[in-house]
Amino acid sequence: MRTTLLLLPLLLAVVQCDEKELEWWETTVFYQIYPRSFKDSDGDGIGDLNGITENLEYLKELGIGATWLSPIFKSPMYDFGYDISDFYAIQDEYGTMEDFDRLLEKAKELDIKIVLDFVPNHTSNESVWFEEALKGHEKYYNYFVWEDGVTDENGKLNPPNNWVSVFRKSAWEYREEVGKYYLHQFVIGQPDLDYRNPDVVEEMKNVVRFWLDKGVAGFRVDAIAHLFEVDKKLYGDKYPDEPLANNGGTDPDNYDYLDHVYTKDQEETFEMVYQWREVFDEYKQKDGFTRVMMTEAYSSPQVTMKYFGDGQRNGAQMPFNFVLISDVSGSSTAAEIKYALDKFLAFKPVDKLANWVAGNHDNNRVASRFSPELVDGINMILLLLPGIAVTYMGEEIGMVDGYVSWEDTVDPSGCNTDDPINYWTASRDPERTPFQWNAEKNAGFSTGDKTWLPVAEGYENLNVEVQKSTPRSHLNVYKQLTQLRTTSVFQRGRFESVAFNSDIFAFKRWYNSEVYVVVINLKGQDYTIDLTYFENVVGDLEVVVTDIRSTKSAGDVVNASQAEILAHESLVLKVKN
Repeated sequence: MRTTLLLLPLLLAVVQCDEKELEWWETTVFYQIYPRSFKDSDGDGIGDLNGITENLEYLKELGIGATWLSPIFKSPMYDFGYDISDFYAIQDEYGTMEDFDRLLEKAKELDIKIVLDFVPNHTSNESVWFEEALKGHEKYYNYFVWEDGVTDENGKLNPPNNWVSVFRKSAWEYREEVGKYYLHQFVIGQPDLDYRNPDVVEEMKNVVRFWLDKGVAGFRVDAIAHLFEVDKKLYGDKYPDEPLANNGGTDPDNYDYLDHVYTKDQEETFEMVYQWREVFDEYKQKDGFTRVMMTEAYSSPQVTMKYFGDGQRNGAQMPFNFVLISDVSGSSTAAEIKYALDKFLAFKPVDKLANWVAGNHDNNRVASRFSPELVDGINMILLLLPGIAVTYMGEEIGMVDGYVSWEDTVDPSGCNTDDPINYWTASRDPERTPFQWNAEKNAGFSTGDKTWLPVAEGYENLNVEVQKSTPRSHLNVYKQLTQLRTTSVFQRGRFESVAFNSDIFAFKRWYNSEVYVVVINLKGQDYTIDLTYFENVVGDLEVVVTDIRSTKSAGDVVNASQAEILAHESLVLKVKN
């Protein structure tokens, strides 16, 4: 008996101490800023670093703990910053290094982490590295992927093989200075770097170290799936043609025409990610602060999970989960939503966190891809599922895609279609239109007479200022959700989901005695749902958060066995103890 009494307090202590302390990146909300479109501080029509610094309090009010900035590095801007000419310098349009230092200082005061875009696959054809390569500088020539052309029966020189750029047409461009073609998996102005060259590997690690030394909290790694091409030594020292894709269409200039077995998802890519993680971890060993890596790859779940690590070595903490972008839309059923969400959770390692992203600078906005009525429901999914949340700027107020005419189109993905009628199907400009701050000139984004992209129509009523002063607004719903997200049930709780029918998707989060149910009606029909399907969901449920169109209010009561869910209604409900 005495032994039992002595052991009991020890057992209780073990139970109470079992929960590990969560790190900053495991509980925060990441907010993606496209700097060119966020806030223009000097009236030139282009967003800049000072515009971000001046509005960091807005992020704090939202409940944001970290912001990821799309590229701010020196660039000729053919692909608006993803063609980097100097990885160690700030683009003049965005400001100076001193401006960036002030941004870091202000962010630190507000406890907001700054994450930068890392674009390792390629550089700019206006970079010193590429210019030196063209001059015959052997070190820098070997930084890039070069290949001899093929002469046809008419004596015409053609690209080395059939590889196609992501932005259409041949992925090879000839340079007379060296008499060879260079590889560019994206626009012509973005020559691919050769990661089979150890000098390139070390150079890019030094880029990472430079910005970590400045104080950034990590990187989002762009287009990581394209980092390596197949080793041509395996194919007689010539890069082979890629096979035709199943249902790839009839246009050989289109990226989808081929199956990219030699230019995407190569095994060496994961090894490189693990090496970068080792650099990140060097810094953690020095100061105890974790730097986070987010990798962008539109790949299968099986491939995506490799970015986490291989069991022995760690990789990215956040291999981006794009299911809410690539797998579902406004036409999806509740079952399709559930299937998409469950997929990442099913494939991910049990000791890793899921992450959720519903929009970014490359894809149509949530309000346009789903519907304006589902903005709050999608944000409930994004912010209340287990794992890490990433919000693209403007999704918190339900911004819609702007109309950008052919004449105003600047995105190379749209311009390269050479099609003034259907360009909009490829252009990413609509989701990049300026942020809508207020009803003033240019939506408060800029005092200039012209902005780099036109402001979306309807900004007079759809903007931050209006929504701040409107109790039932997307902005205020978003704030309620980020606050709810800080509680233990949403940081540590378990998860279960169900499609009640073709239109109603719901999920349960619970932790100890606390139980919440989130219900989202995807379509325009009313339903009465029996939520007692979920274990321990009985009796009265208290309404905690509603979408802006709901007739219910916080504090109202819903009967679990006969919950009336109106058309397009989204609710966060709590089981009353």
